[in-house]
Amino acid sequence: MTDSVFRLASADVIKQRGLRDRVYDRVLDVLLRSDTTPGMRLSIEAVARELGVSPTPVREALVLLERTGLVTREANKGYRVAPQLADDQLDALFDARLVLESGAAALASAHEVALVPRLRAALAEHEAMTAVVRAASTAGELPVDLLRDYFAVDWNFHHLIFEGTHNPFLIDMSAGISTRVHRMRQTLQTGVSDADDAVREHRAIVDAFAEGADAAALAMRTHIERVRERSRSDSVL
Repeated sequence: MTDSVFRLASADVIKQRGLRDRVYDRVLDVLLRSDTTPGMRLSIEAVARELGVSPTPVREALVLLERTGLVTREANKGYRVAPQLADDQLDALFDARLVLESGAAALASAHEVALVPRLRAALAEHEAMTAVVRAASTAGELPVDLLRDYFAVDWNFHHLIFEGTHNPFLIDMSAGISTRVHRMRQTLQTGVSDADDAVREHRAIVDAFAEGADAAALAMRTHIERVRERSRSDSVL
């Protein structure tokens, strides 16, 4: 019987993956812009020229984005910005978040001593970023890179709770939920208008961990339901 051999990826492959990830971030920036409309064509060649890269990492990035629902691919026509999420899809997303994230909060409460300091640090970063966003919003439309940074800080708080479960399956699910939340933000184009509300609700979640699993789960459910209500309000404006 021949022993199998574990082969490391070559340096070129690793470098290519790093390039693909950078291209992914740049294309995501485009998708978060307010002038990006559903159905807009995304030319692989045009994006590659704009970024000064070959078409390969662009194609790989778009394949990953297709899995998130942010873009769609049509046979022989290439990629386009995905249609907006319908109301029933938004509700399905929030229902999934309620189940996964309230359950994650309950499980993570077993590791409260280690988790809460990390959450407080993430909350402080969220508060600081909210202040930056608030100041920038007075000057007009927020820069795309600032929006991306805010969304990353906001989601990091949620991701830390998934990590706090010490459950690898839930941690993997965090990435899937994160991309769907990006999709929701693209659909509603709400920016960060609820940043102050989100900070207050995140603080309530942190405080609830001291009271146990039920309190942590309830605080998370309350936060997600309030985000749902604000999203519904924004969608009819």
